[in-house]
Amino acid sequence: MSDGQTSAGGDADQHVGGVRSVRRAFDILALLSADRPVITLREITGATGLAKTTALRLVQTLEETGLLGSHPSGYTAGPALWRWAYLARGQWEVPQETRKVMRELADRLGETVNLFVARGVHRICVAHEESPHPLRHVVDVGDEQPLWAGASSKILLRGASEAFLRRVAAASPQGEAQVERLRAWVTEAAERGYAVSSSEFDEGLTAVAVPVTGRIGRIVASLSLSGPSHRFPYEAVERFATELAEGARLISDQGFSHPLSSDA
Repeated sequence: MSDGQTSAGGDADQHVGGVRSVRRAFDILALLSADRPVITLREITGATGLAKTTALRLVQTLEETGLLGSHPSGYTAGPALWRWAYLARGQWEVPQETRKVMRELADRLGETVNLFVARGVHRICVAHEESPHPLRHVVDVGDEQPLWAGASSKILLRGASEAFLRRVAAASPQGEAQVERLRAWVTEAAERGYAVSSSEFDEGLTAVAVPVTGRIGRIVASLSLSGPSHRFPYEAVERFATELAEGARLISDQGFSHPLSSDA
């Protein structure tokens, strides 16, 4: 083997190893949450399956770059993450007038209101206002959910190409068999003007969603209402959809746009 071949092979190995290390580092950071703001080395090795020495090396690197910080009980988010969070908040946060519309809907209808935009084969929550009920559906801002199920997906997939529907279906447990169902759901939602889902993604959860349009009239987001199925009787769904549609019209008239939306 020539020196050139050896060098190329070594570079490829280093590239693969580097990518693996980056992924492992993100796996560690992903363990942090509002419910678990501090993580221990034992929790890291238990959740990731990494050897203690490997986990410790990665943690030390994350500390050096400011992505993790030392804590008496373990490790917590570092200052670099706060800088990124501040940047993301400034770009992602929806206007106050949009949040006001959503808050009024949540208070009036008594259920959680979410705003989703499509990104790839997922939808991302960019704003939410929680239900006043103790038992409620909670989706955090930034959460990703698949486009192969759910009321908001049926709204966001309107106008999608056949090739894209196949991509979405391929990511679902049903695979290619989901394409026909997706096509039927999207058509039904377009005819009704709203979409409904029940236990499609989360068991016992029902959602109603309507489109939010952008400057050129294209769907850029879905506005949804979600909660326990027993609080969504058939006779209430029409009323929920009507109220949501009025809220979506107000948000659209405000000129809603988002960095992740196709109309931004």
